[in-house]
Amino acid sequence: MNLSEEEWKKRLTPEEFYVLRQKGTERPFTGKFYKHFDEGTYVCKGCGNELFDSESKFDSHCGWPSYDRTLSPGSIVEKPDYSYGMIRTEVLCSRCGGHLGHVFDDGPTSTGLRYCINSVAIDFKKKDK
Repeated sequence: MNLSEEEWKKRLTPEEFYVLRQKGTERPFTGKFYKHFDEGTYVCKGCGNELFDSESKFDSHCGWPSYDRTLSPGSIVEKPDYSYGMIRTEVLCSRCGGHLGHVFDDGPTSTGLRYCINSVAIDFKKKDK
């Protein structure tokens, strides 16, 4: 998806634009999906790309929703991030390029990964029963 900045501004709220398009971060412990554990799929707020399954979500106590794996290998793109004097790995939506958060190698499950994702960058599709 190649939209202009003006098109993104019309499509997203100011907070969504700040995080997804300007690589911002929401305040910890404030996002609507931080303590959310319903069954379903988390998708990119910018384009609807399916990113994470609820089975991969865990409470890492870091202040943001955390997952130990993506829904499919091609759903995200990882890039080195050297901003703010840190060495991290940024996580982007593979479809629209929206900034989702970061991935760390300190996860408690067998994957060893902790995808630390901004709630404002994602949406949720509840699983049909």
